[in-house]
Amino acid sequence: MRASVLFEQGKPLSVEDLELEPPRRGEVLVRMAASGVCHSCLHAADGSWKGVPVPIVLGDEGAGVVEDVGPGVDGLQPGDHVILSWAPTCGRCHYCVIGRPNLCERRQPGRGVLPDGTTRMSLRGRAVYHYGHVATYASSTVVHESCAIKIDTTVPIDLAALIGCSVMTGVGAVINTAAVEPGASIAVFGVGGVGLNVVQGGALVAAHPVIAVDVKAAKLEHARALGATHTIDASREDAVAAIRRLTRLGADYTFVAVGDKRAVSQAIEAVAPGGTCVLIGVPETGATVPMDVRPLVTAERVIRGCSYGSARTREDLPRLANLYLAGKLKIDQLVTRRYDLDEANEAFRALAAGELARGLIVF
Repeated sequence: MRASVLFEQGKPLSVEDLELEPPRRGEVLVRMAASGVCHSCLHAADGSWKGVPVPIVLGDEGAGVVEDVGPGVDGLQPGDHVILSWAPTCGRCHYCVIGRPNLCERRQPGRGVLPDGTTRMSLRGRAVYHYGHVATYASSTVVHESCAIKIDTTVPIDLAALIGCSVMTGVGAVINTAAVEPGASIAVFGVGGVGLNVVQGGALVAAHPVIAVDVKAAKLEHARALGATHTIDASREDAVAAIRRLTRLGADYTFVAVGDKRAVSQAIEAVAPGGTCVLIGVPETGATVPMDVRPLVTAERVIRGCSYGSARTREDLPRLANLYLAGKLKIDQLVTRRYDLDEANEAFRALAAGELARGLIVF
C-alpha cells in the first residue's frame, strides 16, 4: 500500500510503499476512498504536539470500503462502506458500559498502535505507527472492527470521510457534550473544519444567535453559509464585547474549536452567568491559560472538555450520514479543495495558512 509517512516532526511527509499485514482477530482491512486533512495531524507533523512516535502514517478522518475481515469479526463483510473512527471501543470497560465509549479504556492516545499494542505497517522491516488508530493517509489500512462504522452506500463515500472526525466532533459538541437547548445563544471561536460543524450543530438544534468568531474573513463567510447568524472578525474588534452586545449577558454556550490560548481566555470571558464554555481545540503541548476563578464560582460558569463530540460512534456516525442524506447537514460545502496523496504537504500548507474549510485527500 502507498502512504504518506512522517519520518521526523517539522519535516515534510514522504510518500512510500509500505508493507501491510492482513487483519488479525477482530480487525478489518479497508481500502481508503478519502481522508480529511485535520488540524490535529498538522500539529503532529509540525511539532506543536510533542512525543509523536515516528515513522508514522497520519490521518484520523476517513472512509473506505472493507476488503477483508479477520477472525471473529461480526457485522462487517467485504464490500461494506465504512466511516473510520479514531476512537476504538471495547464495549466492556467502565466508560463503554456507562454510555461514554469515546473514553474507552482501550484507547492508547499518542502511542501510534492498534488496541492490542502493535502495528500492521512496516517499511523494510521497520515498524510504522498508526496515527489515531486508523492512519488514513494511506491507500489501505487495517483497523480494529469498532473503528469501522458501516453506513448506507448511497452516502458519497468521499464526503463520508469528514463525518469521521470534523463533523462528528463539531456537531457532537453541540448535541452531545453541551446538549444545547433550542433558543440558547452560542458563540464559536475558530471556524475551521470543526468550528464550522459546531455552527451546523447550533443550526440543527435551533440555537439563536449562532455567533462565529475568527480572524479570517473567508472563514466567517463559510460560517454564514453553514448557519451562523452573526460573525465577528476578532482581528478587527473585541470579540468578548461584541458577543455581549449581541447577547446582553454573554453567550449561554461558547465553543473553542481552535488550539489557541487567547481564544480560550476570550471564550471563558464571553460566557454568560450559568453558561458553559466547551473546549474542543488542543493548544501546543504544555500550554496553560491563566484565569480568575472568582467569576466562575460566583456566576456558576462551567468549563468542560469535549473529546470527539462525546461520540457514541456506532449510533452517531450513521445518524449524521442520514442527516446528510435528508438535507439537514451540509458536507459538500465543507470541502474547499481535493488533493492527491502526494499533495499532503501542500494540503498542510494551505491548512496552516487558513485557506481551507476542509481539504480532502482522495484516492
